[in-house]
Amino acid sequence: MLDSYAAILILLAVVAAFVIGVMIVSDLIGRKRQNREKDSAYECGMDAQGAARVRISIHYYLVAVLFILFDVEALFLVLWANSAKAFGAAGRGGLVFAEVTAFVAVLALALAYVWRKGGLQWDR
Repeated sequence: MLDSYAAILILLAVVAAFVIGVMIVSDLIGRKRQNREKDSAYECGMDAQGAARVRISIHYYLVAVLFILFDVEALFLVLWANSAKAFGAAGRGGLVFAEVTAFVAVLALALAYVWRKGGLQWDR
């Protein structure tokens, strides 16, 4: 079994050796001039202003979680629909269809809950 993965393991070893070698050569040959400008944080060519710890509304995090939730739902449903022909009779009326229906029902309940709590109001 290890013979079938030999080429991948050799490639992984070559890549790891290359990365380590480049890092060592860069450290030995590279310039080491430290100054205040080099050690400062770089943000789009502008000097940093204000504190790094700023309070952000929880609404932004809720929007991110909602995006992930419904993005995963869409991905799952597209993949299921794409392979539904391979399921045959089980995909049309059997257990697989019931599982997908339960999945969509749970996500619909989550959407109803978020809608009821006002999580979809963008003007807050």
